Amino acid sequence: MEINELTGLIVNLSIKKHSHIGPGCFEKVYEELLHYEMQKSNLALHRQLLMPISYEALRIEDAYKLDLLVDNRLTIEVKSVEHVSTVHFKQLQTCLKFMKLKNGLLLNFKSTFERWPIPRI
Repeated sequence: MEINELTGLIVNLSIKKHSHIGPGCFEKVYEELLHYEMQKSNLALHRQLLMPISYEALRIEDAYKLDLLVDNRLTIEVKSVEHVSTVHFKQLQTCLKFMKLKNGLLLNFKSTFERWPIPRI
């Protein structure tokens, strides 16, 4: 499967899950749902993959945790935050650098919503 086809599949699965569940869950829920859907598609997956970082003679075995790795060529960072910030993109870039990968998705399942009035009892 070409990388564009793979990312398109994952984006479609993400939209499907978000439409069904909505924006109010923790990241773990969306990650688990996405992992479940990708397993049904027979994709090679790693979840919560611990990554080492080396610096000179120092090696930190579990320095970084990758949410999802698909086909050993696409990393996915799952977020459920009000606003995606620069640090989220930097986390993805760092992950891609250490994994020596070129492709990654940052998926935010929290959509902007209007504040609902609190009902008075």
